[in-house]
Amino acid sequence: MKTAAVEPLSLPDLSVEGYRIPGAEAVLTPALVIYAEIVESNIDVTLGLLGGDAGRWRPHVKTAKLGSVMRRMVERGVKSFKCSTTLELMTVCEAGATDVLLAYPAVGANAGRVRRIAEEFSPARVSALVETPEQVEPWRGSRVGLFIDINPGMDRTGVEQDRGDEIIRLAEAIESAGLAFRGVHYYDGHLSGYDLSDRQAVAHRGYDRLMEITRVLERTGLPAEEVITAGTPAFPCSLSYEGFSGASFTHRASPGTVIYSDCTSLSQLPAGWGYRPAAVVLSTVVSRPAAGRITCDAGHKTVSADAGVPTCAVLGRPGFVPLRPSEEHLPIEIGREADLPSIGESLYLVPRHVCPTVNNFDHAVIATGGRIAGVERVTARGREAPLSI
Repeated sequence: MKTAAVEPLSLPDLSVEGYRIPGAEAVLTPALVIYAEIVESNIDVTLGLLGGDAGRWRPHVKTAKLGSVMRRMVERGVKSFKCSTTLELMTVCEAGATDVLLAYPAVGANAGRVRRIAEEFSPARVSALVETPEQVEPWRGSRVGLFIDINPGMDRTGVEQDRGDEIIRLAEAIESAGLAFRGVHYYDGHLSGYDLSDRQAVAHRGYDRLMEITRVLERTGLPAEEVITAGTPAFPCSLSYEGFSGASFTHRASPGTVIYSDCTSLSQLPAGWGYRPAAVVLSTVVSRPAAGRITCDAGHKTVSADAGVPTCAVLGRPGFVPLRPSEEHLPIEIGREADLPSIGESLYLVPRHVCPTVNNFDHAVIATGGRIAGVERVTARGREAPLSI
């Protein structure tokens, strides 16, 4: 059967030898493997880019997912985080975070659950996002602080950034409700499609408008305590924007993917920064169904297909091109018969999008010092039970 041509994903020049783990044949595959030393190195890189100031980083924990990785960030001085689910909120609070923003619109029962978690972890500052005065009401009487969510052009959530009057009224509504107005949240994730130079130009124009919003709020007597920008694609743009240096507010960038890195983030960030994949899927060749074709056990229930095909790259095998997966099967085009691996051989896959891939696993194999150190539960995988019974 002919398959439409698929362009392989590029990876830095990484040797698979640095990822092979003795005893892999005893591991039930597919398996998520987290390399502790590479996680540590990726933290080092991020803190170095931030001038050694851990207070400038508010990572989104949708990538990390493991409580142990969150605890390690806390131990390295990172105390402010973002999350999207109540389970992530619980996990990062348990890991020792002192300041957590639920960066997702919480309404109804979800808002009530956030209020209860904020009470349970009362030493921590828990915040939420709002974009209309009506969304302020569910938080009245709670200890949850509020950020105004600004729409930078992504058109996913938030107040459009040219609606200054609405932003002021929203800040006034927060203050009138007796709640803490903690600042503005500006997630410019839509910039990922630009090359770096164009990305920076577009991002900086947006930051200029963002700075005007903060000046208007300050003149109104409602200054923003904090401004949050930049997931992973826009991280270089936030670092290079001079307006954030010496500003009257605290500026924090929020890249989360960098903790593990993946094919996409490695292609978006400068190669010289030194990020490396710290989360790899160990897979096994299960079939050689046709000439120039193998199949491994890493379908889209394992390596997320949300970012497109190929879903991953094969470490140490630049000529291998993963094709469209089914639920449990990942066909891979080899090209040359001589390169066909044996059935039962291990392959090490770097996801195109690591965040939902980590969320596909109940457990992670932890590799330290070139060996398997243990197995840990992926603590914040999925969601809390929908009802407390």
